[in-house]
Amino acid sequence: MTYVVTVDAEVPEGAPELDALQREGVINLLGKHLDQLDAIEGPDDLEVDVLDRVIAVYPGGAIVKVFVDAPALEMAEEAVQAVMTDILERTELLADWTIARCEVELHDGIAQQSLDAADGPDAPALDPAERARLHREARTESSSGKPDEAEVEAMRSKLRTMGTQLHAFSLDSFGYTEDKEEEDEEGYGPLVSEESAEIAAGALVYGIHLLVDELFADLGRLENDGPNVAESDEVFMVLEGLPERYVLKYDVLFVRRLVTTAVCMTARLTQPDFGPLTCVAEELLMRLLLTEAEVTADLYGLLGDEVRQAFEIFADEVYEDMDHEWLYQPSADGIDEDPAFAHMRIAPMGINDWFKPFNSERSVHVYAADDDSDAGTESKTEG
Repeated sequence: MTYVVTVDAEVPEGAPELDALQREGVINLLGKHLDQLDAIEGPDDLEVDVLDRVIAVYPGGAIVKVFVDAPALEMAEEAVQAVMTDILERTELLADWTIARCEVELHDGIAQQSLDAADGPDAPALDPAERARLHREARTESSSGKPDEAEVEAMRSKLRTMGTQLHAFSLDSFGYTEDKEEEDEEGYGPLVSEESAEIAAGALVYGIHLLVDELFADLGRLENDGPNVAESDEVFMVLEGLPERYVLKYDVLFVRRLVTTAVCMTARLTQPDFGPLTCVAEELLMRLLLTEAEVTADLYGLLGDEVRQAFEIFADEVYEDMDHEWLYQPSADGIDEDPAFAHMRIAPMGINDWFKPFNSERSVHVYAADDDSDAGTESKTEG
């Protein structure tokens, strides 16, 4: 089964933050070692196949996602932990780095399949419920149940810190403006508090990890079961959040294009210039990302009125329009092709147009792009 193991590697305590050139160097160092791996030796002479990797480096360390094919979740985590520890120890410039986290972020469907698959003398208890309980107890952050006060405060702090990685958008984009903290004579001030804006921004960054992980996991399950979401018996975490009318079209090639688009779009969020959303697929992915962020905040009791408002303010800024929402309305099926609505300048929203750039000034990844999409659809103007 395919698992996405997330590794948080941090610079030594007290060390200066990595500059842009150093971050590029870390990506090259880690990538060089990981690209040499085809498999990792696990317990009982079982091998864990390495399928792919994604590396993101920030001033305080690196987040590495390793995609592996393993008999069980526990084996996937142990194998990746061992190989990442070895890579850091053998790389002189990274030898003092520490691994703060190495885990598969659990979803109920994946957890049950992993628990059912685990085997061997070192496997947990045979009863699935007991194995699930033991595995969750080993987590610092439980994937189910109500978090306690300490966990809530830890997540609050974590999200506020993670928000600094969202370089493309300042807190202004979430409703907080520092230079207007004091209300003027007309009562004009920030729409939300600084903390609420930071929580929303951090939840968005946290959601990036979840979205990318879950998309790759969905792809792995679809490749194994196929041929498309409608005819598969698998449980999908992200794909089931796409418009239902096209469920027969969500096949392996489509999901590969969607994953590629998601990686490109979310990468721009951590760069200085995000730019406008380029195509319908990016609009739908942003919708899914915002859902991930809100669910995360809600899970830890952090989705108060101000945080919810911060998400709404961000959505108003990042979207040029909300036409894509019609894809979720059965009554609006085909509205973009109806001549009576031509004056509304609705961009083509049929699934064959999802990966076509809105105009010639925007572009999508060459892998995701249609062969005839070079010129764009000229349906949206630059904002």
